[in-house]
Amino acid sequence: MKSRTSDSQRIYDLLLGARTADKVTLYFKDGRVLHGALIFNQFKGTGRLINIDQELSVDFSVDELRDLKL
Repeated sequence: MKSRTSDSQRIYDLLLGARTADKVTLYFKDGRVLHGALIFNQFKGTGRLINIDQELSVDFSVDELRDLKL
């Protein structure tokens, strides 16, 4: 259980740092890999990834992510 909490905290910290990045890559626990601009609500632990080129908008929570790259 401890590693799950630390993984979520690590992802949360990465999301906070990525809010000003032009593009991010999100790696989901279900295998999806999506690229785009990030909107993150730090108080709710939720966000949205927007990819204008693919006309894609995906809502997510911190618990759904396994990694994030800038």
